[in-house]
Amino acid sequence: MSLFKARDWWSTVLGEKEEFDQGCLCLADVDNTGNGQDKVIVGSFMGYLRIFDPHPVKTGDGAQAEDLLLEVHLRDPILQVEVGKFVSGTEMLHLAVLHSRKLCVYSVSGSLGNVEHGTQYQIKLMYEHNLQRTACNMTYGSFGGVKGRDLICIQSMDGMLMVFEQESYAFGRFLPGSLLPGPLAYSSRTDSFITVSSCRQVESYKYQVLAFATDADKRQETEQQKLGSGKRLVVDWTLNIGEQALDICIVSFNQSASSVFVLGERNFFCLKDNGQIRFMKKLDCSPSCFLPYCSVSEGTINTLIGNHNNMLHVYQDVTLKWATQLPHIPVAVRVGCLHDLKGVIVTLSDDGHLQCSYLGTDPSLFQAPKVESRELNYDELDIELKELQKIIKDVNKSQGVWPMTEREDDLKVSAVVSPNFDSVSQSTDVEVGADLAPSVTVKVTLQNRVTLQKIRLSVYVQPPLVLTCDQFTFEFMAPEMTRTVGFSVYLKGSYLPPELEGNAVVSYARPTDRNPEGIPRVSQCKFRLPLKLICLPGQPSKTASHKLTIDTNKSPVSLLSLFPGFANQSEDDQVNVMGFRFLGGSRVTLLASKTSQRYRIQSEQFEDLWLITNELIIRLQEYFEKQGIKDFACSFSGSMPLQEYFELIDHHFELRINGEKLEELLSERAVQFRAIQRRLLTRFKDKTPAPLQHLDTLLDGTYKQVISLADAVEENQDNLFQSFTRLKSATHLVILLIGLWQKLSADQIAILEAAFLPLQQDTQELGWEETVDAAISHLLKTCLSKSSKEQALNLSSQLSIPKDTSRLKKHITLLCDRLAKGGRLCLSTDAAAPQTMVMPGGCATIPESDLEERSVEQDSTELFTNRKHLIMETPMPEVSPLQGVSE
Repeated sequence: MSLFKARDWWSTVLGEKEEFDQGCLCLADVDNTGNGQDKVIVGSFMGYLRIFDPHPVKTGDGAQAEDLLLEVHLRDPILQVEVGKFVSGTEMLHLAVLHSRKLCVYSVSGSLGNVEHGTQYQIKLMYEHNLQRTACNMTYGSFGGVKGRDLICIQSMDGMLMVFEQESYAFGRFLPGSLLPGPLAYSSRTDSFITVSSCRQVESYKYQVLAFATDADKRQETEQQKLGSGKRLVVDWTLNIGEQALDICIVSFNQSASSVFVLGERNFFCLKDNGQIRFMKKLDCSPSCFLPYCSVSEGTINTLIGNHNNMLHVYQDVTLKWATQLPHIPVAVRVGCLHDLKGVIVTLSDDGHLQCSYLGTDPSLFQAPKVESRELNYDELDIELKELQKIIKDVNKSQGVWPMTEREDDLKVSAVVSPNFDSVSQSTDVEVGADLAPSVTVKVTLQNRVTLQKIRLSVYVQPPLVLTCDQFTFEFMAPEMTRTVGFSVYLKGSYLPPELEGNAVVSYARPTDRNPEGIPRVSQCKFRLPLKLICLPGQPSKTASHKLTIDTNKSPVSLLSLFPGFANQSEDDQVNVMGFRFLGGSRVTLLASKTSQRYRIQSEQFEDLWLITNELIIRLQEYFEKQGIKDFACSFSGSMPLQEYFELIDHHFELRINGEKLEELLSERAVQFRAIQRRLLTRFKDKTPAPLQHLDTLLDGTYKQVISLADAVEENQDNLFQSFTRLKSATHLVILLIGLWQKLSADQIAILEAAFLPLQQDTQELGWEETVDAAISHLLKTCLSKSSKEQALNLSSQLSIPKDTSRLKKHITLLCDRLAKGGRLCLSTDAAAPQTMVMPGGCATIPESDLEERSVEQDSTELFTNRKHLIMETPMPEVSPLQGVSE
């Protein structure tokens, strides 16, 4: 048992699947023994009334049979139990039980048995009141200053206070503006009822005001009330606490003053009799119940507060004096005298855990073992520390960018793409240009070795490619089980996807002995869609606006063997020339040199070159791998097409700016539309309406502008999405060309892709331009920096849309220039060291100032645009010589 755990003196569990709330617990000498010993009275929503008299043989015992004095089923749900002087002609204590439509008052008595069974207890109904309204809670006290008896006040669910003078009904009053009932308490010193309304304010009503107010049957103001027969129910004082209250309790610590305690959802308040705040305390945890009681210190009050973290806190005013752990969340807490033990804390949970406990501490039986004392050898410690630091440094270097993790074969994911199109295309009524889009089936197979739970398969492809189904769920998979799912992929859009690669990601939970819920894990599998899904055979074109030449180190391969499905029957000789027509309408021509080891790709649109170029390199690599040739390599020695790339960047950025302007204009028109509506509504509500003065015409014109602007925003968003897709295709192409140009490794190409393709799509908060600019600036100031001055510059921590794209284009140009001068990309900790980049034949130093950057930008522009030399020594067949791209 921990030091701060409540000491369990006696406990029990009430019934099975019964529910309890804060009014279901009461402590009192209900059988009038007069010895000062309290009994525990508990009522449940199932209608069971139980009375306990705990007598544990030793601390921590559970309930024995003789501890339960009485258990009776009253059939109706019990909302609240209270003990007081509720029967006329006697000052004996009686038990009041509140049901939803009935109030019953019982006498509890015990009679000595004739044998050893002991005292037998029974209850006797003294009187009952049938309620016309559904009850919520009740309070009792000597209303109006009566002596020797207690009156009962019941609050209904619709905000009516019903006062009962023991066996007779006195009156009923509606609280003004009542919407939902709140906790209710009676202050005997001020003779007033205190509650918290649905307006989240504490309200106090004098009993005399309630007694002389208009009867509840005359809730609506009548002519008699206007003439003066009866008074309005007026609140005595109010206090706004700004939150809903859970409970109210009133404590008097001397004859001259009393305090009103209100437990809120986040704070508890102590108020004076006149509603002024004496103090308040902000609670750290969500409270569930509380109980103020008089403190031994003069002028202070202690408060027990239970919360939903199974804790019971003891506050002296606003100071936390003690915190103890409970085995359950208490919904009701009381303090009483049980079996000559004063100050027993009785708590009740909502599922029937009843516990009597006290606050105390247990001595710690653990003794720390003696530590062997020896002298430390600091020289040996230094040597060991250096060895450990070296091991850590070597591990960090060997891991690279991503940490190496052990691969487990809990689940194997494989994907197979059908080699043929679906016999009936799944792209119903989807036409791309003048062609009906075909669909291809992909099957994903899951093979598990162990038991798995909560398996969820998600499939992703690049838009405008779409899936017939992208989510699959399996609740359970037994060991050595195989599941296969199938779906179709087709093109839905007149533009091209940036990639033909799809990804199947499986998230699952692997149960273990310590964790039956399972350890979450993720596995994935990539699959490649066929080029013919988005492309058809087309007529080759001898002229084009954009051309690229790829060099290889092996003899040229027949294009028919590389692209067997794209042979055009109208052409007799397609060994060296092949045409492709995308479903969107654009065309690409591929040419292979007969004498040199070069291939040319040309098209009217720059971004359309990407898919064919990438497909060519992949198929060449696969072709030579099948031939057993391992030293095949591609290279690019032409001019870097930055100007064409920058035009796509500018177009994308222009659409982003246009979208912001359209949204601002739409917001202004919406504000104007609402303002006109308010004016028209004011005119229509007026008893003598003024002329409209063409407000209806203005409203109609504004409405049309709002609709047209909304359509323009949607159209711009569609154009922006297409532009971003084309920009990603061009970015992939530029990264490919840079890798072939500088012969970058796979790790360096991965860094370039992370810098140039950080986003899947643009958002209002973050766009492609500012994100890429920050990433490239970071590379220029770290691994591609020349001096420590550049490394000292800090990047802005907040990204925002730039004014234009000039800075981004300058940084991209500078990145290519530094790569051309020998710079290499890396993300290791040693990358911040200044690099000395030396190329064969010598090269200029990397600039260290903005002035030098401007000059380098001009030099690099000349480098990338004015290289007019012929790329191929032998001209391509039937094609004019390749020319450099001019600005």
